[in-house]
Amino acid sequence: MAAPHVATKINTDRLIKNAARLYSLPEVVMRLDALIDDPNSSFSEIGGVMSEDTALASRVLRIANSALFSLPSKIETISRAMTVIGTQQLRDLVFASSVIKLFSGVSDEFVSMEAFWRHSIGCGIAARVIAIARREANVERYYTLGLLHDIGRLIIYSELPEHAQQLLSESHKRSQLLYEVEREISGLDHARIGGKLLKEWGLPASNIEAVAYHHSPMLAERYLLETATVHVADIIANSMQLGSSGERFVPPLNNDAWALLTIQAKMLPALLHQINEQYHEAVKLFLGDDDE
Repeated sequence: MAAPHVATKINTDRLIKNAARLYSLPEVVMRLDALIDDPNSSFSEIGGVMSEDTALASRVLRIANSALFSLPSKIETISRAMTVIGTQQLRDLVFASSVIKLFSGVSDEFVSMEAFWRHSIGCGIAARVIAIARREANVERYYTLGLLHDIGRLIIYSELPEHAQQLLSESHKRSQLLYEVEREISGLDHARIGGKLLKEWGLPASNIEAVAYHHSPMLAERYLLETATVHVADIIANSMQLGSSGERFVPPLNNDAWALLTIQAKMLPALLHQINEQYHEAVKLFLGDDDE
């Protein structure tokens, strides 16, 4: 079947530059990032910056006291959260919480934004559970990787509405994977677009690769494990029907990526149970009202 004609060639670099201006990270996130990377900064300085944004501080404390961490005693201050959870993990929680708010104005015209973020959270939780099973350090980093994996689709939906409509329509008409239709019709690739946006934001190379190659994990050059984890987590989230970013079908599993994770098949039922439990808790935490 011949691909429908796309009248204009899309300048991806210009698209990303525009998106980065429209969706710039909040100042508090940038300041926190700089402080946490500064070996001379103190817990009190980091806590002071977070406390300036009361809604953000409230969200982070709510997450720290949730079943996701199951801590023995209640965390009442940001300083205590840093002590118990760790500054690197706290940074990832702040970022994950902030990025959902950042895109809160994206229209529901093509895909329900609640469904989009439910899928993103589902992928993040699946990546987190896999990381826990593998005894990885800072499992919240894997949650963030999963949460961000389809962020390029938000750029397409918000900045290229006519293309978005065409892509979704063709995917439905052909019963074909949406990301395949993206590449075939317009040369777009939501995964690469997402990776480029993260690069504009100045995020680590591990984040960029895991997002950019989550549909082709073995192309990752340096961060194969992170990319393979997000690849498998995305398939799990799709197969469990945890929300939707517009994709109607379950993407194929890359066997080499699966083998890289060294997860035995007999472990899957327990992992899926954990994902299901943590997913519902995370949806309440990350999509709930700040005033709850």
